[in-house]
Amino acid sequence: MTDAPSTPADSQTPAQPHLRVLAQYVKDLSFENPGAPDTLRPGQQAPGIDMSIDVQARSLGENQFEVALSINARASRDKEGNDVVFIAELTYAGLFQMENIADADREPFLLIECPRQIFPFARRILADATRDGNFPPLMLDPVDFAALYRQQLSRRAAAAPGSEPNGNADPAAAN
Repeated sequence: MTDAPSTPADSQTPAQPHLRVLAQYVKDLSFENPGAPDTLRPGQQAPGIDMSIDVQARSLGENQFEVALSINARASRDKEGNDVVFIAELTYAGLFQMENIADADREPFLLIECPRQIFPFARRILADATRDGNFPPLMLDPVDFAALYRQQLSRRAAAAPGSEPNGNADPAAAN
């Protein structure tokens, strides 16, 4: 006799959730340097930068989804944003396959975990683009996609009381 409990084979154990990145790609990349070469001269005032981040998700069929992370940065030297130094816009996407994820959990996976997976790559591309424009690399701070998702849920609840998340929402528009 042993003290180890016996564990019967349980074929009813649910399969573990699985998220797989099938592809990552730049959908759109734009860098504008409208004031060059004047904005590139030494001694210029450091610009202020306005940032926005947006996440979109869409189904592509059998457990496959495209998640697109859009990052926009606009640097200007005046508060009104008229003296534009540069504009950088990036839409970076990932193709994801999700298995064994409940319908109720699908939206948070798509709008939190998927952008978290591709963000470091988008960050590097944006830093390289600004550096190639002869500016210091724009190094984005990490983004809390869970907090952005909670903000979106709060906005949705305030706009339409009693509505359910739909799995294909815009979870983030942050500065």
